[in-house]
Amino acid sequence: MEDQPIIKRKKIVQGDGHHGGAWKVAYADFVTSMMAFFMLLWILNVTTESQKEGLADFFDPSIPVSANSSGGDDLLFGDGLSGDAHLASDGKTILQGPALSDEELARKLATSLDRVAGEGATKITLSPEGLRIELLDTAEQPIFRLGEAGRTKRLEEIIAVAAPVLRESGRRIKVSGHTDSMQFAGRAYTNWELSVDRANMARRLAVENGVPEGAFYEVTGHADKLPAAENSASPENRRIAFHLLNPETMPLTAR
Repeated sequence: MEDQPIIKRKKIVQGDGHHGGAWKVAYADFVTSMMAFFMLLWILNVTTESQKEGLADFFDPSIPVSANSSGGDDLLFGDGLSGDAHLASDGKTILQGPALSDEELARKLATSLDRVAGEGATKITLSPEGLRIELLDTAEQPIFRLGEAGRTKRLEEIIAVAAPVLRESGRRIKVSGHTDSMQFAGRAYTNWELSVDRANMARRLAVENGVPEGAFYEVTGHADKLPAAENSASPENRRIAFHLLNPETMPLTAR
């Protein structure tokens, strides 16, 4: 009987000894996706409505903005660009379409403010630097509580009416606060601090009502040094002024 040849078949198993590394790639993708998801949830939780609008407008191709702008000072802290006037700020420039003249702005503001604030509670004047809108205290209806800088319903109502015109103007804005000559008794807090705090409160309310943060150029307090009435204790001296600056009066570095 002849010997039969013995044939050995070897089974070849492909792959390394650790069952491959594809699972590591899939796991890394999963972890990255979850991290991005929780980052998105965190951003949505900490941003305000105006900041969310700024984010949305930044990625909207239908809204033209400058290369360095997202509708405000930066991407997360910008203001939305929605509205009749599409404004954008790069920290130096307010971008807008055709600007209104001082006379047109004055007419629009006078019509709106007289209806809300009442006669004698606002004053609009033309100055060499631009248009000045003053919100005045009256004995019957003060815009601030005596000696305080907290918001009041009356101030909120007046600024809510003025803000759309301030936004539409496309101007840089200065805000100044003024007080009467009454002094604080036994406190280090003075009319200087009070006038600045009131001006800054007016600025914050304007921003809340849609005026871009980047529109504001200066916030100052003058205490009782620039009275509007001869009687230094007159309620008329307690006032907030918004100055809409003409571009030609602005320093070159701030235009």
